[in-house]
Amino acid sequence: MSTNSPTAALSEAGVSIWLDDLSRDRITTGDLARLIAERNVVGVTTNPTIFAGALAKGDAYREQLHTLAEAGTDLDTAVFEATTDDVRDAADIFRPVYDRTDGYDGRVSIEVAPDLAHDTERTIEQAHALWEKVDRPNVMIKIPATVEGLGAITAAIGAGISVNVTLIFSLDRYRQVIDAYLTGLEQAKAAGIDLATIHSVASFFVSRVDTEIDKRLAEIGTDEALGLKSKAGIANARLAYQLYEEVFGGERATALLQAGANRQRPLWASTGVKDPALPDTLYVTELVATGVVNTMPEKTLEATFDHGEIVGDTVTGAYADAGAVLDALARVGVDYDDVTAVLEREGVEKFIVSWNELLDTVRGALEAAR
Repeated sequence: MSTNSPTAALSEAGVSIWLDDLSRDRITTGDLARLIAERNVVGVTTNPTIFAGALAKGDAYREQLHTLAEAGTDLDTAVFEATTDDVRDAADIFRPVYDRTDGYDGRVSIEVAPDLAHDTERTIEQAHALWEKVDRPNVMIKIPATVEGLGAITAAIGAGISVNVTLIFSLDRYRQVIDAYLTGLEQAKAAGIDLATIHSVASFFVSRVDTEIDKRLAEIGTDEALGLKSKAGIANARLAYQLYEEVFGGERATALLQAGANRQRPLWASTGVKDPALPDTLYVTELVATGVVNTMPEKTLEATFDHGEIVGDTVTGAYADAGAVLDALARVGVDYDDVTAVLEREGVEKFIVSWNELLDTVRGALEAAR
């Protein structure tokens, strides 16, 4: 592991660096192992967009898809086989990190099909299927934080499945996610499952909040509104960390922690900067706090390694300012609840589009091989 770099300093400050990308080429060329050794990467996340991009490029999947085609494998099963193989292989690469950190890191996430986002029972079924298929203790199953996803989160945790809750945008929904996690832990405890074996992260999206709110601020156009641009995402995330501290310091969570449970760590997602006028490490350096995960696209990871300025905790002393930002947004006419509802809906829709692209790519490969 790098010991004298901004990524090392970030790790020392208590932030776990996860890569927001996975492909078979990364696995087979040794690139993933290199990032662990040289960039302090201790986990990886995937999503339908990432898998669609990976399968659309190069020949890494050709042999497997040819074999599946010859066996008469249907489309859904072929996608299931290809993606879970990648996640299993990545989990094996991260296993030394998992062992060294007693399960805290070394994690690889795989998402349930996005078209199940509003179907609780089928999400539960697929969470079990993915967990059993990958069959590695350091996998996490990604479940979206839709209203329907909350029950699936509880059921998965209650069954001893580690979960990465994704697509969280609002503080109210984040509170519901934590409640779903704690309820699942209570169910697992009642079932006699060792709580120490269950891990979870709550993926709170950052840059997408700025993108949507900055668009609305530009439409409002006043000096006060324009002065709030690019402040909402960081403020929202900082208040999420305040909520995390509050709930996990409470009586209900403390009782579970004393029984061996782990905290559900906040994970900063969507940390690539979309506005070129902003510093390219903004959503890293401004969200440093103990016990969080920052999942970065490679471009952001490399920028952080090259010139990230890590000065310690930039979250816990900024709660008042963060609250003031959200109050100011409300004063100029930005509807926070509408923003977060739009972002959740668009998040699900974008993943469904990517999923369909993935299906089309695999369908074409299967047909070409037959």
